[in-house]
Amino acid sequence: MEKILRKIPPIHELQKNEVFQELMNDNGIELEQMTEMMKKIIEQIRESIHNRHWNGPMPGTGEFNEYIYNQLEDSIKKKFSFTLKRVINATGTILHTNFGRARLSEKAIEHVIEVAKNYSNLEYELEKGERGSRHSHVESLIKHMTGAEAAMVVNNNAAAVYLVLRALAKNREVLVSRGQLVEIGGSFRISSIMEESGAQLIEVGTTNKTHLHDYVEKISEETAMLLKVHTSNFKVIGFTKQVSTRELAELANKHQHIIFYEDLGSGVIYDFQRLGIGEEPVVSDVLKMGVDIVSFSGDKLLGGPQAGIIAGKKALIDQLKKHQLARVVRVDKMTLAALEGTLIDYLKGEEGRKNIPIIRDILITKEELKTRAEAFTAKLQSLNNLFITNLADGTSQVGGGTMPDVAIPSTIISLNHKRYSAEELARKLRQESHPSIIVRVQKESVYLDLRTVTEEDEEFILSALVHMV
Repeated sequence: MEKILRKIPPIHELQKNEVFQELMNDNGIELEQMTEMMKKIIEQIRESIHNRHWNGPMPGTGEFNEYIYNQLEDSIKKKFSFTLKRVINATGTILHTNFGRARLSEKAIEHVIEVAKNYSNLEYELEKGERGSRHSHVESLIKHMTGAEAAMVVNNNAAAVYLVLRALAKNREVLVSRGQLVEIGGSFRISSIMEESGAQLIEVGTTNKTHLHDYVEKISEETAMLLKVHTSNFKVIGFTKQVSTRELAELANKHQHIIFYEDLGSGVIYDFQRLGIGEEPVVSDVLKMGVDIVSFSGDKLLGGPQAGIIAGKKALIDQLKKHQLARVVRVDKMTLAALEGTLIDYLKGEEGRKNIPIIRDILITKEELKTRAEAFTAKLQSLNNLFITNLADGTSQVGGGTMPDVAIPSTIISLNHKRYSAEELARKLRQESHPSIIVRVQKESVYLDLRTVTEEDEEFILSALVHMV
């Protein structure tokens, strides 16, 4: 054993090899770090030989040295590779929370890059040559899109809810329907965040039925707010009753000391309802009903970056901007750039909205997808005869905790491989493709839904399948 161990080359000898130098130079790694990685590899080999577990090439051979450099290259890849990676979403779930929700438009991406690589006027007024406010960059756009008197942006909608409750209702009562005390992803509960904010939760009505008189009976001098939570991630059907936004606005208006706040959750600027898709209320319509303040997400149906957008009456927004927590939950320059780019796409009208992936993906027709799917399967069958392909009617999901009851008609590609099971095929696409390809497995087949696949992604998937043997 000692004789074998003595044949392991010393570190300084291994460092002289041109492979070591190439790995160091190509990856831009300092000698000290490379040396530490090499030492760790040698220590592991020594331990394995000492414990009689070694089954690699024998020390003193060219194969052994080659093994060490291969191990070093693998170590470099593991240590310096990004863990946040691009994936191809072929599941048909448009706003997939696990995959980062909304993809940004080209306009938004270009603006993020420009702002990220340069200095910017984040908090500087160019005309006056003095300090400015980061809120100014998107506030006018949000006001224009929603009809609100004022607006601000925080880092997500949970932060928006927390800030509104903390700043406007701390130590006072907030009335909420029991049917709206929702829990969303990650065990985030409205009731819990209210407790953390210092607001006192007063439940009204029942889980399935809440009437206007339930609110009226609970109002007191300690009531600061009526809160309506739009249940974006579930729908109660059957024997139900909820009080409308307009009714609650009128009730709050009768009491000068009460604020009416509606947490819209997803929040939409584009009216999907008019196309018969879902029942998400348009933000501008909600504010017209007399709501004092609303909040909604930026990375869901809006199609922008993760953000919490707060819009409403100027006096209330001014209070929020001045609150100490506003600095804690504020967004950075890249989020503002992405949001500004997204909102400018909206500002351009119908043509601009076509550039926003979330809108484009929802509106793709089943017939368009069928044409793409037919072309895809024809190419695959002509290039790799190991696949059995079929087209089937199916549905896509909006996802991301939005439009829970909406199933969008789609054409699905069903794939089976002559050598691999559906689970094995899905695993190979996920683990062996770079970027990873994520699919659905149903009825012992792999399902591809091209609704969430770009033309560039489509070519990559085709290539990955063609080269699969």
